[in-house]
Amino acid sequence: MSTKPYIRVAVGVVLRQDGAVLLGSRPADKPWPHWWELPGGKIETDESVEHALIRELKEEINIEATTVLPWVRYIHHYPRSTVELNFCKVTAWQGTPTPLESQQLAWYSQDQAIDLGIGPILPATFPVLDWLRLPSRYLLSAIHQADGVTAWLERLRQALQQGIRLVQFREPAWAAQHPEDPLILEALQQTVQLCHQYGAKCLLNSVHPWAWAQYTDGLHLRSSDAARLVQQQQTAPINKPQLLAVSAHHSADLQHADQLNSDFVVLGHVLATPSHPDEPALGWDQFAELAAQAGRPVYAIGGQSPQTLTLAQQHGAHGIAGIRQLIENS
Repeated sequence: MSTKPYIRVAVGVVLRQDGAVLLGSRPADKPWPHWWELPGGKIETDESVEHALIRELKEEINIEATTVLPWVRYIHHYPRSTVELNFCKVTAWQGTPTPLESQQLAWYSQDQAIDLGIGPILPATFPVLDWLRLPSRYLLSAIHQADGVTAWLERLRQALQQGIRLVQFREPAWAAQHPEDPLILEALQQTVQLCHQYGAKCLLNSVHPWAWAQYTDGLHLRSSDAARLVQQQQTAPINKPQLLAVSAHHSADLQHADQLNSDFVVLGHVLATPSHPDEPALGWDQFAELAAQAGRPVYAIGGQSPQTLTLAQQHGAHGIAGIRQLIENS
């Protein structure tokens, strides 16, 4: 058992409509003086994360948070303490952020260099800045066989024009019939090329030969493949800065995702779907409970559509994943 203090903190990821996030410098009389961080503070006994954050934001930067979305619960180990960081997205508030504790404030945009030119950033803040770069929708391919490629590429183009910026190439039925069919690889390369034309990223599902990940932006591990890697004490065969994702259905899968240091998790299925008629859906309450254990962004999958995005985020999802329903009017 660790003797280090365990501290629970509510952290506000205050986001402008343009996606910029608010950072503040720590006061001179506190630990890590002048280092930059996200606003927030300790959760008092019997205080909820949301209430603690609303209080802290009022005391620290004089805003009344009106929309607070649970996002990522992350454990960070400092040399002298362990801190449970409950990150929440704050997307609406009243008032103008104003420093009330002799700190400085600055808006950080995703296209900025990580150095604000003012001072160092606290280590626990860096993962957040990476997570914010992940899109809110994650589209899975649905080609099925060689004669479906043309139709898929047209649907994909439509999705990219609608703002999809993260895609997974996943063709289990096709791969089951012809695992290393060169036409599958050709379809993958066409998919990646089209994604890159629109500034989107494409991940390879691990049902396909993992060597093909070199043609993509990363690898998405099925839960069984993630479990096997952990059991064999192996790391995922990708080269950073490629993305690594893991599919999860229960707590053990989330632990495997953590052990493999995945960038994000896809959790489900949340709602009943025709593709899983004999498997019970998690439902939103169980999804929220599991998402809080992930320690990284979580996408909800199963019965998801643009209409469920807000509901998913209210239950701790970073975004939603799916096949057809993510493309509007398709």
